[in-house]
Amino acid sequence: MMKKNTIFSLLMIWAVCTGGAVYAQTVTGVITDSSGALPGVSVVEKGTSNGTVSDFNGEYSIEVSGSDAVLVYSYVGYQTFEAEVQGRNNIDVTLQEDISQLDELVVVGYKSQKESTITGAISSVDIDKLESRRVSEVTQALQGQVAGVNITQSTGAPGDEVEVRIRGNGTIGNNNPLYIIDGIPSREISFLNPSDIQSMTVLKDAAAASIYGSRAAGGVIVIKTKEGKQGGQFKVDYFGGIQKVINLPNMLNTEQYMQTVEQAWDNAGYDGTNPYTEDIGRSDFGDVDYLDELFELGKTHSLNVSVSGGNEKTNYMISGGYFGQDGTVVYDNDKFRKLNFRTNISSQVLERMKVGANVQISYNTQDRISSKGDAPGIIRHAFLRPPNIPVFKDPSDPTYTEEDPFTDLPFYQGPDNYESSKYEYSQNPIALAYFTDDETSTFKTFGNVYGEYDIFKDKSLRFKTNLGADLNFFHSKAFNRNFGDDDGNGAAIDQGLGRQNRPSSLSEARGQDFTITWNNSLHFDKEFDEHSISALLGTEFIVNESSNLSASRLRFDFTDPNFRYLDFGGTDRDLWNGGLAEEWALFSYFASTTYVYGDRYMLTANLRADASSRFAEDNKWGYFPSVSAGWMITEEEFMEDTDWLSELKLRGSWGQLGNQEIPNYAYLTLYRRDADRYLISRYGNPDLKWETTTQANIGIDFGLYKNRLYGSADYFKKNTADILLPISLPQFVGDVSPTYLNAGEVENSGFEFALSYRNYDNPLGFEISANMATLKNEVQSLHPNLPYLNGRVTRTQPGNPLNAYYGFVQEGIYQNQAEVNEHLSGTANPPQQPGDIKFKDLDGNGIINDNDRDFIGNPNPKLSYGMNFNLNYKAFDFSLLLQGVDDVDRYNDLKKIIDYDTRPFNYSDRVLGAWDGEGSTNTIPRVSFSDNGSSKVSDIFVEDASYLRLKNVELGYSLDSDKLSGLGNIRLYVSGQNLLTFTDYSGLDPESTDLIDMGTYPQSLTLLFGVNARF
Repeated sequence: MMKKNTIFSLLMIWAVCTGGAVYAQTVTGVITDSSGALPGVSVVEKGTSNGTVSDFNGEYSIEVSGSDAVLVYSYVGYQTFEAEVQGRNNIDVTLQEDISQLDELVVVGYKSQKESTITGAISSVDIDKLESRRVSEVTQALQGQVAGVNITQSTGAPGDEVEVRIRGNGTIGNNNPLYIIDGIPSREISFLNPSDIQSMTVLKDAAAASIYGSRAAGGVIVIKTKEGKQGGQFKVDYFGGIQKVINLPNMLNTEQYMQTVEQAWDNAGYDGTNPYTEDIGRSDFGDVDYLDELFELGKTHSLNVSVSGGNEKTNYMISGGYFGQDGTVVYDNDKFRKLNFRTNISSQVLERMKVGANVQISYNTQDRISSKGDAPGIIRHAFLRPPNIPVFKDPSDPTYTEEDPFTDLPFYQGPDNYESSKYEYSQNPIALAYFTDDETSTFKTFGNVYGEYDIFKDKSLRFKTNLGADLNFFHSKAFNRNFGDDDGNGAAIDQGLGRQNRPSSLSEARGQDFTITWNNSLHFDKEFDEHSISALLGTEFIVNESSNLSASRLRFDFTDPNFRYLDFGGTDRDLWNGGLAEEWALFSYFASTTYVYGDRYMLTANLRADASSRFAEDNKWGYFPSVSAGWMITEEEFMEDTDWLSELKLRGSWGQLGNQEIPNYAYLTLYRRDADRYLISRYGNPDLKWETTTQANIGIDFGLYKNRLYGSADYFKKNTADILLPISLPQFVGDVSPTYLNAGEVENSGFEFALSYRNYDNPLGFEISANMATLKNEVQSLHPNLPYLNGRVTRTQPGNPLNAYYGFVQEGIYQNQAEVNEHLSGTANPPQQPGDIKFKDLDGNGIINDNDRDFIGNPNPKLSYGMNFNLNYKAFDFSLLLQGVDDVDRYNDLKKIIDYDTRPFNYSDRVLGAWDGEGSTNTIPRVSFSDNGSSKVSDIFVEDASYLRLKNVELGYSLDSDKLSGLGNIRLYVSGQNLLTFTDYSGLDPESTDLIDMGTYPQSLTLLFGVNARF
């Protein structure tokens, strides 16, 4: 009996298979729109889950069940099209743009809005252009894409932060934008996978951003992640490549260095025999290029996999990604790893109800090194280290060990011997890189669940509730291993230890941060005759709790990685620990109304009220209104015959935004315990209130020849008042932290322009777009008792930009003693000598003092710009991105230390042109171990950091899907980043965000090879 059933089953399977072979057929074709090939179009056999998508050339191939099948072609922004097969093997389709659907793609405050009705300064980011940027963080891909949005990578170290500024720095405190991810606010988006982004909208002016009032003063970036699509698709994207540091300065070799320090000794006027003259030609010297020893090839790998699908009611998407980068510093202690997992599901559970959930999980680890010249300054010391000191000791050296083979004090002969101070003012950067052990890790869960219900059958009134969670776990651990040679110093308990990290130590911290966001909103949308009304009313509650624990110990007997834990450190007197917890909350009401008449006149009004726990009861609430209007001129009757002008819209807006980014409990007086008593650690300010930014904007949008040529222009003025400013109290008050006050006013203003042109009518299709923005930044006022704020090399003072560089102004080099005496006529016995720097005597009294300082530079770029170029020809595609800033200054402290310092560090070859006699030069002072004027903060070290950078180039080739035998659509590409940089800046990287460049880890030239596969 079983045998008969088996035979019957096999016959049935054969019948089904052969039946399919008889009636199934393959349909191929090309999908286009008015501009050319359209990739990514979903093609589904109606009533089934059988489907495919068009490739990069718009081509598709699908096997259907029979000649009576119906194919459904759908793509976001286009009208869905159905075609009956009717026995055809080839069906070419041209999709028509769905204007109403395209308009709804712009995601703004808590809702989507028709693009034609937008009256604020909003920029939608072209996601297709972002996909050609092979980066680990979303904000990096934004660079050069949006006018008025300046993206700067703080350093080239893997995993280091990226700075985002929308319309410049408007406050002395926090200038970061607010990110809205699937309706949930966040202060950072480094955890997002760039491959998961579906749309991104930048809200630049107050009218657009005021709906997020309290935290929107720095602008808002709204992000929507990808959702599943009917039909199903499996994607695999991989790229890998190498990085190399280029454009390094030339440092002196040993022969040049010895001649230079010999001259520096002579110029210092010391008595006795020049010790460097005696050292020239020593056999134990090396000749080391420490920059070449420090930097190696970096490596990058990235893999992203996603699967999506669904039917008419339910869609899903699951994605996972890995990004790994080994930096360019030797020994791989500058690694970065990121893992991402994301799932998204949405379902129309009832005719009027839709529910959905987004969950994102990320885990990243970063091996940190001192990437900004900060201690221990690995990159900085690679410049300072004299080339005559070898990297490694000779194995015959009695202090040599396999655990620590690095040269530290090769010429040291005792604490009282001058030999120890001739060259040993720096550390061995290669040893620093080797012994660095500093790792941070973050585990993050970010997501939301939401529900929407259409109250009326006509869907004019909709209720939406959205609950989001942001959970973070942090861990940092740094072990400082003792190494180097014994110099005879240190505490008695540490005698005999090496001079570096004496004694060994471990610092460790763990913490968690948990934020819950719950917003509820009513949406009303109604059209009648020529009138259209869209209204929004809602509430939002946000609560945050954070806590952390930290501890450290000294003196570890064993330094093997297995013993790098707190329990293995000293226990007698080497213990330290601490911990704290904080919380804050925000409750908000918000409302928005947009009225449109005849698609010509638009008016939008917003109002948000926020109550923040960071302010006292009387000042808890802040109110942030805005209003904007627009006029679509091309919809007027008198424009009907103007065919060449497809769109012309005027926009104007005014609004206010808030800022609450201050420490928790800043309005309260805090105490600290000191033995058996309590002392004030910070005085509170119960009158503290919201910082408010008021912004006005006027703009124009225009399109020509059916919007093939499209552009916009904006002018804005942004004024920030009641700035939340930390003020240090006089010393007699006691040792207390600064108290926060509302003090000061800053104004930003500028123009923004964007222009694009695309033409895909010919086999060689292309698109070119460019943007540019100007910025004027000026401090209007500070606190009455605070005329200015001083930094190490900056001063913030009314009438000047924020953090303007402040110091002395060079006007040449003293050529002879007579010039010294004449210029310093009011100075008795001036110490300056011929060859020293000559500074301007601004008050003309013959004395160079603090009264002769002036503003010498502006760290805020006055001009930023970007240009994208995309080209398609048959199976080839090409993209290019240029990005740059202009009229911006940076204080190059590294230049000061390697060209002008009075210690025996190494020098760049620029010092070979230093002053060595009257008339030799009027720019570079004499080399000397005595002060030649370089100890002063001056414009010598303030350099023009303007640059133009070929940020990205990519060339791709799509394989012929017909020849892949069902393998799917495959695209191969090669990509290059930071290929060329045009700049006059002499530092490692003009893109550094720090006010003082102390030796920044530079961005690297990158070459990548990758593949995109769609199945």
